[in-house]
Amino acid sequence: FGYGFGRNSFTASGLSTSTGTAASYAFDPRSASDVRTVAALAGALGLRQTPTLKDGTWTVGPQDGTAPSLTVGLDGTLSFSFYDPRFTGSCSKTDDGATPEPCTPSRPLPSTDAAIAALRSLIANAGRDADTFQFEANTQEGALTQQAQAWPVVDGQRIDQPWSIELTADGIVSASGFLAPIVAVGDYPVVSAQQAFERLSDPRFGAQQSGIPIALRTQGGAAGSVAGSGAAVDTAPPSAAPPTVPPATPTAGTPLSWPVNRVHIVSARLGLASQWQPDGGVLIVPAYEFTDSGGGTWSVVAVADSKLNFSVE
Repeated sequence: FGYGFGRNSFTASGLSTSTGTAASYAFDPRSASDVRTVAALAGALGLRQTPTLKDGTWTVGPQDGTAPSLTVGLDGTLSFSFYDPRFTGSCSKTDDGATPEPCTPSRPLPSTDAAIAALRSLIANAGRDADTFQFEANTQEGALTQQAQAWPVVDGQRIDQPWSIELTADGIVSASGFLAPIVAVGDYPVVSAQQAFERLSDPRFGAQQSGIPIALRTQGGAAGSVAGSGAAVDTAPPSAAPPTVPPATPTAGTPLSWPVNRVHIVSARLGLASQWQPDGGVLIVPAYEFTDSGGGTWSVVAVADSKLNFSVE
C-alpha cells in the first residue's frame, strides 16, 4: 500500500461537480497577546510569576530547565509550550538514589478519563470554553505519561491545531497549544469535489495523505498527519539478514524501477484546514478530505483559483 508523498495515480467516479462558497476563519493572535491572557494560562499550570515579553516571546518562570516554565510565541496562533522538569522526581529510584534510565513511573499513570479531565480544566482555567473542543486520550504500552489532546471545533468541523498535555500521578509534565481565539473572516468560493480531485494530480497543490487505514496502524504503521500537514509515513520493509555480497551490476537495458501508487477515491468531504500566510498569519480555510478504497484519506485545499495567490515571494 503506497502512502504519503510520491508517484500516485488517482482515479475516482461520481464526485460532485457543484461549486459554491464556504465559511472560513482565522486565528486572532493580537487580541490575546497580553499579560492578562498569558498569566491566566500560567496560573492554570500552577505558575505564579508575572509574564515577561522579551525577544519575541512571552515567558513565565526560569528558562534554564531548573523549574516549571512556560513560553508563548508571537506567532500566528500564539502557540505555547509548558514543561515541568520535576517529572524525573516521579520516577522509581535505584538503591543508590539515582534515577534509572529508562525511567519507570513509581506510581500508576492516570486514566484516560483523568487526562481528559485535566486538559479540560486547563482549557477552562485559561479562559477558553472547553465545550467547544473535542477530546481524545490513548494509553500506550510502556508510556511514561498519559497523554490527551483537544481539538477546537468550529461549525461542527475539527480544526487541526490541538491542545495537548502529558500527565503523571504528580500532575502535568508538559502542555502545548495556542492562545489566539478563532474568528470568522467571511466566505471563500470553493471548487467542486471533482475539481478538487483533479488537484490531487496537480503539482501546484501537492497531494497530501492525511491518514492511513486502521488495519495498517495496528500492523505497526505510524498514524497519518492531521489534514493539511502532509506528513509522510515510514514504509520501510522489515529488517532482513545482512547481505554477504553487494548487489549485481545492472545489465544494459534493464528497465528502471518506477513504482506508481494507484489510488481510487471513493468519497469526498468538505472540511477545514489551517494555512500559514507569508507574514505568519494563519487562516482556516475550506479543504476537501478524500477517502480512498483502502481507507486512507487525502486532503487538498478547496478555495477557488480566483482567491489563490500563485505569485512567488
